[in-house]
Amino acid sequence: MYLKHKQSGDLVEIMEISSVVDPMKNSILARFHHGEELQDEESISKDQLQFPSGESLPRCWLDADYRNVK
Repeated sequence: MYLKHKQSGDLVEIMEISSVVDPMKNSILARFHHGEELQDEESISKDQLQFPSGESLPRCWLDADYRNVK
């Protein structure tokens, strides 16, 4: 699965998809895709990511308390 880093606009390869949809995890293990060389995996905060289309990640992926109205 690929997502887009909000600040840089670079694509990010998600190493474990289950960590993206888990609202209890604030960061995920991912690898940036820019340049010709394969980048090292690093921890990235989920609030810095969005879908490649520019759409935000679903609230249920980010907030464990998503069912309660804020």
